[in-house]
Amino acid sequence: MRRLLGFITKEFIHIFRDLRTLIVLFGIPVTQILLFGYVITMEINDSSIAILDLSKDEVSLNLSDRLCSSGFFRQKENLNGYDDIERVLRSGKVKAVVVFGEGFGCDLITRGKASMSIIADGTEPNYATLVCNYITAIVNDFSREQNEVETGTVFLLQPEVRMFFNPELKDQFMFVPGVMAYVLIIICALMTSITITREKEFGTMEALLVSPLRAGHIIVGKVVPYMVLSFVTLVVILWVSWLVFELPIRGSLGLLIGISMLYILLGLSLGIFISTISKNMQQAIFISLMSLLLPTIILSGFIFPVENMPKAYDVASYLVPSKYYLIAIKNIMIKGLGIGYVWKETLAMCFMSAIFILLSIKNFKERLQ
Repeated sequence: MRRLLGFITKEFIHIFRDLRTLIVLFGIPVTQILLFGYVITMEINDSSIAILDLSKDEVSLNLSDRLCSSGFFRQKENLNGYDDIERVLRSGKVKAVVVFGEGFGCDLITRGKASMSIIADGTEPNYATLVCNYITAIVNDFSREQNEVETGTVFLLQPEVRMFFNPELKDQFMFVPGVMAYVLIIICALMTSITITREKEFGTMEALLVSPLRAGHIIVGKVVPYMVLSFVTLVVILWVSWLVFELPIRGSLGLLIGISMLYILLGLSLGIFISTISKNMQQAIFISLMSLLLPTIILSGFIFPVENMPKAYDVASYLVPSKYYLIAIKNIMIKGLGIGYVWKETLAMCFMSAIFILLSIKNFKERLQ
């Protein structure tokens, strides 16, 4: 028994000395609880909306204040005409536009009903439906309060709901771009994360060290074959998305492929960087999955809107490559927008790719020395 207790004590000491084991045992569960605890929610917090008030009377202003003071919505812009609606929805600055028709307050008092519309961005069907339901609920509460205060007149407010870009609210418009972003980054990073570590494990690194190739040449040589194969994967994904799920490509196909290839390059460069800092293939695979799997699903806006998360999560989402790609391809495929609307996301992916490539070359040169 004493020998057994001694062996168990030794195992405890071994575990507490291994930082990676402690991270797996305690760090990952705590991180997952914090992530999912704040992310998985069906509530709306400070969702951006715009208001088009063609009446500007006391009733419409009071209702607008009620919407913005509810804590669920934040007025991002005050529109001047119907032409501004498509502009703000295309820009992605707002999730919905609330429209009050001309003579809103007068019609409500004299006729008991008035013209009111909710126009939402349907590229995220679940979130758009949630936003419209929240706005409708606030309008109904306002209407009920007015009925309790006024006598002799029954107010009826039933907003007309419209969806831009996805009138039928097809879930494929949300899931297919998200799956594209998820699949491409995971596959590209995993494929390249084991390249250099595989050379070390198989004993072929010495051949590279004595070759006349520079560090940059080796990195490029590792990336190019996978980039060509990833392009074939991209074409297959786009073809299946169009053929099976009828997902449209309303924007430029060339721009879509160009942005996707930049994203693939980002994934490959990230994988190469992981490969240069990993000691073996198992470690490279573990780092790739842990650094990309949860962030891509949770913090990219794939399933859960980042706007609903605490501010710290919003800031952390800017470090997730998939967020930029997801915004870009939705704007191109679903909204039919051009480079003028996705240049920020393109620049961010270019910057990240350059950083990872430079870090990979630097780490590889240090290993050569």
